Amino acid sequence: MRVPFTPLFAGLLSAAVLAGCASAPSFTYRVPEQPEGASGYTAKPGWTHQRFAVAAANPLATDAGYQILKAGGSAIDAAIAVQMVLALVEPQSSGIGGGAFLLHYDGRKVEAYDGRETAPAAATEALFLGADGKPMVFDAAKVGGRAVGTPGTVAMLEMAHRTHGRLPWATLFAPAIQLAEHGFKISPRLHTMLGKDRFIAADPAARAYFFDASGAPWPIGHVLKNPELASVLRGIARDGASGLLEGEVAQAIVHKVRSHPTNPGLLAETDLASYRAKRRAPLCHDYRALSKDYRICGFPPPSSGATTVGQILGILAHTDAAGLPPPVAAPGALAPVPSADWLHRYVEASRLSFADRAQYVADPDFVPAPGGSWSSLLAPAYLAERARLIGDTAMADAPAGRPGTMYTSLAPMPEQVEHGTSHISIVDAQGRAVAMTTTIEDAFGARQMVKGFLLNNELTDFSFAPRAADGTPIANRVEPGKRPRSSMAPTLVFDKSSGKLVMSGGSPGGALIIHYTAKTLYGVLNWGLTPQQAIDLPNFASVGGKVPVLLERDRFPAAVTDALAARGHAIKALDMTSGLQAIVVQRDATGTRLLGGADPRREGVVMGE
Repeated sequence: MRVPFTPLFAGLLSAAVLAGCASAPSFTYRVPEQPEGASGYTAKPGWTHQRFAVAAANPLATDAGYQILKAGGSAIDAAIAVQMVLALVEPQSSGIGGGAFLLHYDGRKVEAYDGRETAPAAATEALFLGADGKPMVFDAAKVGGRAVGTPGTVAMLEMAHRTHGRLPWATLFAPAIQLAEHGFKISPRLHTMLGKDRFIAADPAARAYFFDASGAPWPIGHVLKNPELASVLRGIARDGASGLLEGEVAQAIVHKVRSHPTNPGLLAETDLASYRAKRRAPLCHDYRALSKDYRICGFPPPSSGATTVGQILGILAHTDAAGLPPPVAAPGALAPVPSADWLHRYVEASRLSFADRAQYVADPDFVPAPGGSWSSLLAPAYLAERARLIGDTAMADAPAGRPGTMYTSLAPMPEQVEHGTSHISIVDAQGRAVAMTTTIEDAFGARQMVKGFLLNNELTDFSFAPRAADGTPIANRVEPGKRPRSSMAPTLVFDKSSGKLVMSGGSPGGALIIHYTAKTLYGVLNWGLTPQQAIDLPNFASVGGKVPVLLERDRFPAAVTDALAARGHAIKALDMTSGLQAIVVQRDATGTRLLGGADPRREGVVMGE
């Protein structure tokens, strides 16, 4: 039996359960002036604060976190408020229908909270095989119920809040509920994404919500209300994650998934009711830059973020990359550009790292770590061995390595599409910090709206092909209850000698999350840039194999691209829309400052005091 959630009960619950606080601060949400910033590339100034800061992908979400921190809430409290507002104002990227990874620093230790979606109990490794036995086309798989996994974000946030919350759970939903009931202005990015998507309008509920009577996306600045989501959020505020994963809402989710007319899924009410978030040990490794020693902590598998970012940085550290000149400004460039010499080394390190990612990384509850520990992929001797494979020209092939005496009976996963996601970085007034990356996978997820929120298509992060041509199973194949491999890379950096926090950061971007995060870390730690300067650097990537080097469109001069081509690299220019958020803690004789950065390619801002 559940106790009715009243203001009196909220206060009692806060005193008795939430972080042991006898007198939690009060909170009254005030709707801010709603911004209408552009959605293309808008230069951001960088921000400096003294006490606390929050960085998120939409100004309304950032403001919700800011108001929570100002009221005395913790970094976890602020993250919950930010996520709930993002579910409303940035529904294409994340929400209560998806999953998330959260790193938390409480001033003493780092914890990793796993809210990754899981495959239904009825799923088999043939989930994404067509009638001909071949892997489905991505677009055919993602739209509908087939790819919907059990959502884990809310359960994970509830778990983290039990230990680290300061304000009552229900209080943290006030901003999103108020905005949902009274309306928010559609941002340029949401409007643009709706106009580009070919599938979202096919869902009757989504079409009625996002589009006008003529079928056009609501215009920028249109005030959109979502009373259905407000009702669901009230239920979660009252009942916790069971307000989503049990009862009427869970029934509606399952009905939507299983009754899709052309692409039904296998999700059952028992899958939702049995979902459990996990607390995992963070994956940390040492890193030296500019004569300083750092400890970089990221999220372990089922994310490939920490292993692959760590490998890229570690392999580069065993080359002469650190001795090369830092990025230089080119005429008319938006930001300085790395040299072709440095990019060649970065690309080759990436190809080697992505080969290991494809070979080894998957849900650790189903797949053993190479050498018995995921840290084997980050061992200095192993990374030095990998670095010796980098020459003056592009490798004909970048094979997976063998950490220690590791032998695997699993096959590497072929590269396939990854999308979606949003990132939140927070440092509160007590020095606690959050780096949280949150997703529904593809933009607008499965394009299925239930009670005002969108469902994920996260199961498409599994390998569509379950086995190699010789029948060898692939580590990241579909299995019942399994969590698909992710590229999300929430990251916390510490000064190794003092143990003090240096940085919180991360990005959306599918598989390119790894590169966006690595770029920003390298820029701050190796080149001494502010977080905003590092975020502003042009984006670049390689996802392994024989695929081209990816360079952000119109950001690299011909001299750089020509020099890369001369080394044997194929080049592909494209829009690389990262959504980086980062906060750096800067300490000197004058005191402590929080330097914040938000990606000019999206609508995010940093707020604080």
